[in-house]
Amino acid sequence: MGRKFFGTDGVRGTANQYPMTAEMALRIGTAVGRYFRNDGQNNHRVVIGKDTRLSGYMFENALTAGLTSTGMNVLLLGPVPTPAVGLLTTSMRADLGVMISASHNPAQDNGIKFFGPDGFKLSDEVEAEIEALIESGVEPAQAVNIGRAKRIDDGRFRYIERVKSSLPSSVPFKGLKVVIDCANGAAYKAAPEALWELGAEVIEVGTQPDGLNINRDCGSTYPQTAAEAVVAHGAHVGISLDGDADRVMILDENGKVADGDQIMALLASRWAQQGRLKGGALVATVMSNLGLERFLEGQNLRLERTAVGDRYVVEAMRKGGFNLGGEQSGHIVMTDYATTGDGLMAGLQFLDAMVETGRQASDLTQQFETVPQMLKNVRFAEGQTPLEAEPVKAAIKAAETALAGQGRLLIRKSGTEPLVRVMAECEDAALLETTVDSIVGAVEAAL
Repeated sequence: MGRKFFGTDGVRGTANQYPMTAEMALRIGTAVGRYFRNDGQNNHRVVIGKDTRLSGYMFENALTAGLTSTGMNVLLLGPVPTPAVGLLTTSMRADLGVMISASHNPAQDNGIKFFGPDGFKLSDEVEAEIEALIESGVEPAQAVNIGRAKRIDDGRFRYIERVKSSLPSSVPFKGLKVVIDCANGAAYKAAPEALWELGAEVIEVGTQPDGLNINRDCGSTYPQTAAEAVVAHGAHVGISLDGDADRVMILDENGKVADGDQIMALLASRWAQQGRLKGGALVATVMSNLGLERFLEGQNLRLERTAVGDRYVVEAMRKGGFNLGGEQSGHIVMTDYATTGDGLMAGLQFLDAMVETGRQASDLTQQFETVPQMLKNVRFAEGQTPLEAEPVKAAIKAAETALAGQGRLLIRKSGTEPLVRVMAECEDAALLETTVDSIVGAVEAAL
């Protein structure tokens, strides 16, 4: 069964435009409440977290109304990182976890992500069943069985303690000057507090949310701001999170950015040396650089590739018994400690490596030489299907022929935005640019 509302990471779109309307959130809350409260008992609960978007208030209220109408009891966490919802769903014995966030998207967008009782994101099959309930509608609970809602004040502190516990107790960060960019998002309190409690000198960036400035000129999708702060303050390292803090970019002492591939390479190598890397493999998506694959092969390790989306990475990790995976975009998944990508936790693991090895960030962020990679996005309007156009198909076929034996090509529709993503890798920079531009031009002409 296909999915109509759910993308690669929940439901997402522009606030107050279908499907991200208050009415739709009410229907979604009712459907998911009925799905997870299907045994007639009255002790079911759901935790709801959100980032700092203005529309979060509207969706929080709408979801709460829908969930309580089915008899679910709602625990409102307020602004917390997405990984906190995954962790708290299990630790608070909830049947369901909900995160209201559009991650790295601009403030006018929002989204709804779900975690099952095991703390992991829902499968495609479960989302399809929930969609069927959204469209068919469900019977509300009897008046005496309507659920209750209350705010929980200690969710952030529970999360901070869990994150800190992922580190050896003997590894304080005293003496480290760290820039933390929270993207004016969900971790604006948790991340600086955790770093300070671990002994670091903390320089805060992006910790003044106003409901409209999330991800604006800051965060992991705009690391320039954190890079400038690292250089200006003479910091040892920068940690740049996205709006819901499930992804991270690391900046060295010179302000140079390291993406998720370099961080995963470092962790995989260290964990393998320490006997901690399960299955002798790292799980990453088709977007990860070919240089990462070559690096791992040199360490007698494997790269297991998946479709794009951190939940597909997690599914492959659970199926194969692996404990480290992630995405080039900065989702780093460590299932020994968390159920989804956790930018803050990954940042702490990097600081741990700095302290243990005594090496500078610039030494640790350059684990391998990347194969030249180019990614360009083309935005399309609702109803348009540019990848089905014959000229686009012909351009893709010609590019694949040109790159044969020299690189690789990946064309896909984004699961979170109306974009066609055109990515290629090739040692020949001129050929790389030509092939990508030829496809981009064909897609734009088809719109």
